[in-house]
Amino acid sequence: MTKPKIGLSMLHCLGEPFKKMTERIKQAETTTIEIVDDGFHELTKQRVSRLKEIGKSSGIEYSVHAPFSDVNIASPSKFLLRAMLKRMKKSIAYAQALDAYLWVFHPGMKTGISMFYPHKDWSQNLETIRTLLRIAEEYQLKIAIENVPEPYPFLIKSVDDFVRFYAEINEELSIVLDVGHANINGQIELFWKTFKNRIVHMHLSDNDGKSDQHLGIGRGIIQWRKVADMMREMPYDKTIVVESVEHVEESLHKLKRLFA
Repeated sequence: MTKPKIGLSMLHCLGEPFKKMTERIKQAETTTIEIVDDGFHELTKQRVSRLKEIGKSSGIEYSVHAPFSDVNIASPSKFLLRAMLKRMKKSIAYAQALDAYLWVFHPGMKTGISMFYPHKDWSQNLETIRTLLRIAEEYQLKIAIENVPEPYPFLIKSVDDFVRFYAEINEELSIVLDVGHANINGQIELFWKTFKNRIVHMHLSDNDGKSDQHLGIGRGIIQWRKVADMMREMPYDKTIVVESVEHVEESLHKLKRLFA
């Protein structure tokens, strides 16, 4: 039977030093790891080298989550956009050096002055994403955009947003389906039905349907057996990544049993 690969995001230990995070990688009960290139875990040449050593000795494959703190790829400020693109390009370069199979990023956001410039942030979001695709092509790295939740002011959150986005971007770009985010939007099944052929990676955590809590699998209201059945129908054999910040090992075990 076709089954997804079950991986683990290191988001749960983002508040810990990088060295401690690497020790957790070595102890993880999976060989598919997503690195969050942000905060204490921001990638450098030396850190990439260390992660590659661990990967080689432990048979680990990596994906990389792009920086997201204070990052808005639809910013109206050209100065800030240049700085952010420089940061994102560096992240893509490090992901390529790490032999990552995927780089995951968030769409842009509205700002406090968006109301004065109708549609400008939307067009800037498209322009920046096209730039990211060109950079990724230069580094021969696959990238994908993640669906994001309410109530945050992201430009692309709902299924309708993504339908419009794909109609206008006119580029090949895959989706990372964040099931927790889709649950807050009440659109897990709709996202799957509409974009299942574009989904190449999934983030899994639970919540109460109101906020992005990143709870352990089964600790919120998501009907995981229904999600698994939905994936089997395709069937989906790519990676699903636990992005819980608590009950992490328990979540891995639950998913392994669910897809046994």
